[in-house]
Amino acid sequence: MTQISLTSSENAIIDRLDDLEAEMLSTVERWSAQNSGSYNRSGLIAMREMLSERFSALPGKLTEVPLPEGQQVSANGKLQSVTYEPALQISVRPDAPIQLVLTGHYDTVFPEDFHFQKPVRIDEDTINGPGTADMKAGLMVMLTALEALERSDNAHKVGYSVLMSPDEEIGSPGSSAILASLGKRSHVGLTYEPALADGSMAGARKGSGNFSLVIRGRAAHAGREHHLGRNAIAAMAEFIGGMEALNGQRDGVTFNIAKIDGGGAFNIVPELAIGRFNVRMKETEDMSWIEQNLDALVAKLNLKDGIHAHMHGGFTRPPKPMAPANAQVFDWVKQAGGLLGQEIKWSPSGGVCEGNNLWASGCPNVDTLGVRGGDIHSDREFMKISSLVERARLSSVILMKLASGEFDAIAAKKLAAQC
Repeated sequence: MTQISLTSSENAIIDRLDDLEAEMLSTVERWSAQNSGSYNRSGLIAMREMLSERFSALPGKLTEVPLPEGQQVSANGKLQSVTYEPALQISVRPDAPIQLVLTGHYDTVFPEDFHFQKPVRIDEDTINGPGTADMKAGLMVMLTALEALERSDNAHKVGYSVLMSPDEEIGSPGSSAILASLGKRSHVGLTYEPALADGSMAGARKGSGNFSLVIRGRAAHAGREHHLGRNAIAAMAEFIGGMEALNGQRDGVTFNIAKIDGGGAFNIVPELAIGRFNVRMKETEDMSWIEQNLDALVAKLNLKDGIHAHMHGGFTRPPKPMAPANAQVFDWVKQAGGLLGQEIKWSPSGGVCEGNNLWASGCPNVDTLGVRGGDIHSDREFMKISSLVERARLSSVILMKLASGEFDAIAAKKLAAQC
């Protein structure tokens, strides 16, 4: 392996980042204070406007990309259309010989009426706030590193697409096709999900699927004609019991019932139940096993007199293994960290992100280049302030070495094609 080092001009660019912490933090606090839950359309619009203003500093074309409508099962068991806000995309030097894709999301898991709305300083190096770690600070790190790249001698040799999506936290149902397209035409992908508080990154990732089961029975008076009713909730309980029994039967496969809708007055046999659940898996081959077992449970319900069960949804992100091409990208991250005195380590993760989508399209990638933080998806979410500049320095080195060719992005893409 060829030993790499930082040039004097690269060192100068990286050293300039040390003065940016206050500015970066101020921007993250402002972004965090803007609620942008996945279904808060006005909040997403406001967040997108702020991002457009800040990312317009990059040299390239900035566009809002409309997303196709989706479908979801409503609380009454019927399919309804869902409109997603546009994604924000920036294209810089699309004809350059090396093409990168950098992704992040501007939605959060916190709805408009949730109590967790404002960032608060916990101590001199910790801030607690919605989206601080996941992943508005990651977007700030991405932007800062790209601005550093643009000051480098080899910037003209690399082109890149930035995609900021409004629907990552709900599985990227609208932006998945864009991710696939960008991944196919890019040599390497960089995604800015948060690292753990100690800086550890996600290596191999599980795949994920989101499903909704609609069960319809027959309403009846719970006292006078209970025998004429067909209890949809009781049928759902049977399904959940069967699904829970699948946990542990196949290595790394988990089933999680997340929400149940249905029922009504105490004196009515419930005629409707809706169960929403998530499935995780380690291997692509696991998906057929999952489908077969879920289909068998649904078929068993449909044998019951007066019960009709129908499943909606599917797999949203396939597994992302630590394949040789992904391992190569991680090795570059480790080398870049070594040049900065940062120890880079990683471990498998049960979580999923846009890195899964990029890998499915044939794009080797690393997907936890964001800030150090923790307790994401809760009102305890925090980020480490010192990691803003730390991680911007790391990404800046990665980008400059990709541009110089010392990290051979074209070879990594070819390696991915062999998998």
